Amino acid sequence: MNTTEPYKAESEEADLLVADGNRYQLVVWNDEVNTFQWVIETLIEVCGHTPEQAEQSAMIIHTKGKYAVKEGAYNVLKSMRDTIVERGINATIEELSEK
Repeated sequence: MNTTEPYKAESEEADLLVADGNRYQLVVWNDEVNTFQWVIETLIEVCGHTPEQAEQSAMIIHTKGKYAVKEGAYNVLKSMRDTIVERGINATIEELSEK
């Protein structure tokens, strides 16, 4: 049994995950329609935020006009964005720029 081939395959898969992993961010936008409580509840239920994290994010969204509430792979963030938008909150997915 050749032990280097499975390792190589796992290594290549890991490289692909890293390359496509955290290249996007989910941005939630401020509006004058949705309440703080609704945004907080949405961030907890959709994004898996803790209540404290959701409250802080909602405050930043309110004061700065938008906030990247999550980073990750596009396909993961897309379903979250769709659910947030279905709840009447404006959200977009943006590609992270190279540092």
